[in-house]
Amino acid sequence: MMKRRPALAALAALATLPLLAATAAARAAPAQPGAAVAWPAVTLLDGTRWKPAAGQAVVTVFWATTCPFCKRHNEHVEKLHRAARGKALTVLGIARDRDPETVRRMMADKQWSFPVSMDHGPLAAALSQRNMIPLTVTVDRGGRLGQVIPGEMFEEDLLDMLRLAA
Repeated sequence: MMKRRPALAALAALATLPLLAATAAARAAPAQPGAAVAWPAVTLLDGTRWKPAAGQAVVTVFWATTCPFCKRHNEHVEKLHRAARGKALTVLGIARDRDPETVRRMMADKQWSFPVSMDHGPLAAALSQRNMIPLTVTVDRGGRLGQVIPGEMFEEDLLDMLRLAA
């Protein structure tokens, strides 16, 4: 027979499980389209901290150095990044690689200048549960999640994202 105090402690622990599960699920759930994005802390490859500026739209692209589709896609991402200079739009690349030096090398070889982070876990948790590359995510100037677009995109479709700056 179980003594009263341990039994009460066991019941109390069981009662908190649904609350703990709900809290973890809420923390891990990405924003839904139209909802505000809770940006995590982001460190870029150069060691600087990144955070979206107020009133800036953000186009975030998840990619990897080993993905041939990503290489073509990122050529268009670079064009978008250059076209967005001076506009209310920021481009952020998220490399799903493990070795930052490999990412730096590819960025230099391809002459890509958009900012890149390897903080893919926290950013994926905030933006989308989809685990594929390339994956393009838009956030409007009000900080609300727009679209989550899987797969490689055409240049004109990526450049059309400049409208987010308006």
